[in-house]
Amino acid sequence: MNTYNYSKDMSELKLPKAPSSIQKGVPLKLVLDEPAVKQLATNIKSIYPDFHENRFAAEALSDITPYSLKERASKIAIALKEYLPKNYSEAIEVLLASLTPPLTETSDLGLSGMFYMPHVSFVEMYGLDRNYNGNSDPFDISMKAQYELTKRFTAEFSIRAFIIDQPDRTFAVLYDWMRDSNPHVRRLCSEGTRPRLPWASKIALLIEDPTPSIHILEYLKNDDDLYVRRSVANHIGDIAKDNLNIALELCEKWLDNASKELKWVIRHALRHPAKKKIERALEIRRMAK
Repeated sequence: MNTYNYSKDMSELKLPKAPSSIQKGVPLKLVLDEPAVKQLATNIKSIYPDFHENRFAAEALSDITPYSLKERASKIAIALKEYLPKNYSEAIEVLLASLTPPLTETSDLGLSGMFYMPHVSFVEMYGLDRNYNGNSDPFDISMKAQYELTKRFTAEFSIRAFIIDQPDRTFAVLYDWMRDSNPHVRRLCSEGTRPRLPWASKIALLIEDPTPSIHILEYLKNDDDLYVRRSVANHIGDIAKDNLNIALELCEKWLDNASKELKWVIRHALRHPAKKKIERALEIRRMAK
């Protein structure tokens, strides 16, 4: 029978040392190297005494040298599945209990949050699999996991699998989360729904019709946090690549009584069409000065 130590003091859970920014000549993938894997094993072992930390670390690190950052996250997630409880909901319960405290700032975050890329990959890879969850729907526990993970890193990659598989159900959750008090959660609602998010698979349904995410962008365009507003601007930039008129009309509508912060969002959103000398984009940006 599995036993869990959920009384563990969160202060004893740690993140591995990581650079404050990308270092020239140092591959980014090294943030998920041996120190990170061993710290992950230690954190989980402190919560889940049945965890075979040495076997897990050996499997996660085997032949990992040539793997890219995202490939490493997936490889570690596969090893986690092997050594966590054999039921998804129970496995997620352990992972969530092993998390360090949530972030409270949105600037100078450094690279330490990338420690949680394997956790996010775990949800992305297994969070829709009923068979791994005793034939029970894992949607709600997966949403709970992503809500917590995005406060420590970001769930912008994993949430896309849920948008693609169950768009209406997922957007209903995001429409609630966009009102959350935590800026990392609000940012996820914009960043995770970007149709062409870098490092991620495209979301074809939003490339074809970005309407579901417009409601989120409208709500967050005047967010108090630049971290969130920048995501809104980048999201509109994505929309402009496939639906230029929608992006232009949205920004033009926002000009009315726009604050200086919103004017920055508009200018940033249309920077790429402006570089292509699209006259309407240039004009809207001039009006947003």
